[in-house]
Amino acid sequence: MPQHVPNKSICRDCDGFPVVAITTGTRNLDGSRTTLRTVCRACKGTGTVGRARRQGVTV
Repeated sequence: MPQHVPNKSICRDCDGFPVVAITTGTRNLDGSRTTLRTVCRACKGTGTVGRARRQGVTV
């Protein structure tokens, strides 16, 4: 079961899964697949985003 953290907002771009491994389709000499590790650009690999600051309207 996933643990919920009420204080932090989950990144809407990666849904809390900030780091993924993508296979390139090629293989290494030992037979394993070559993978690239990528992080979410929006949250920079944290999985959470800061809350939006409310901006007051001055009249």
